[in-house]
Amino acid sequence: MNSTTVGLLAGLLLALAGIAGGFSGFVFAVLVGAIGMALGAHRDGHLDLGAILRSRGRG
Repeated sequence: MNSTTVGLLAGLLLALAGIAGGFSGFVFAVLVGAIGMALGAHRDGHLDLGAILRSRGRG
């Protein structure tokens, strides 16, 4: 398992802990899972979060 997969699973498990149910719980689970996957991809080197966050001040 690479860090992207572990990050996704960790995010989904944390989301399950906070779910109250219904559609809002589903949206929360997807959102936290996506954040976990992005952090894992950053750790694997597939995604550069620093470049994304630095580009906000330009323009």
